[in-house]
Amino acid sequence: MGGYVMAPAVAAARIRRLPYVLHEKDVRPGLATRYFAANAAAVCTTLPGTESRLRGVRVVTTGVPLREGFEPRTPDVPPRRLLVTGGSQGARRLNQAVWSALDGLCQRFEEVVHVAGQQGADELPQHARDRYRGIAFTDDMAALMTRADLIVSRAGVGTIAEAAAVGLPMVLVPGTFGGGHQEENAAAMVSAGAAVRIADDELDGDSLLRSIDSLEADRIRAMAKASAAAGRHDAAQRVLAVLREVVSG
Repeated sequence: MGGYVMAPAVAAARIRRLPYVLHEKDVRPGLATRYFAANAAAVCTTLPGTESRLRGVRVVTTGVPLREGFEPRTPDVPPRRLLVTGGSQGARRLNQAVWSALDGLCQRFEEVVHVAGQQGADELPQHARDRYRGIAFTDDMAALMTRADLIVSRAGVGTIAEAAAVGLPMVLVPGTFGGGHQEENAAAMVSAGAAVRIADDELDGDSLLRSIDSLEADRIRAMAKASAAAGRHDAAQRVLAVLREVVSG
């Protein structure tokens, strides 16, 4: 829940001395989480590393609840299907890198699925070709991920959580917006062995192809295994368990 939405309800609970539980998606806690954490019964988190930012607070790693459909699978090695996404609005730099490397990507993969976002929608038709499926938006990311063998994306925690639930190896390009919070999300996955990172200001078609080409078969298998280990299919149940414990306690 966003801080602006969460804050009034949590403030009211604190005034009335009611116990409350927070959920923080990013590794770096947001302002509302930092402000209210000290009096929280618990803070549920998504990725490793948040606990070091919330000293003296009960932190429970639950993962982030996901929609249904993100089923675990073993990706093909070498990867045959590439998924690229910059989120619903798209990521201009990521789009341009994909389009500039499109010949090489289509040589390396049987299928390249590219969710370009609304800002990239107008340019999709001019890049149409065999093996490339460019779409502006999808409301069924689960279907795309459960077909993919490798994902290239921004480092938003929602996308990371979905990819880990499937067990996909990741090439992450953290955005520089929002104070750079995606850098720490990406770092958590790199540290876990599930991802490699490309800096936003270093991303272009050549660096994208180099990063993909650097992933040898054994490393891709290890990344997929680490990704699956980081996935949380029972995040909603874990959050509910914390809530029940607080209520019963």
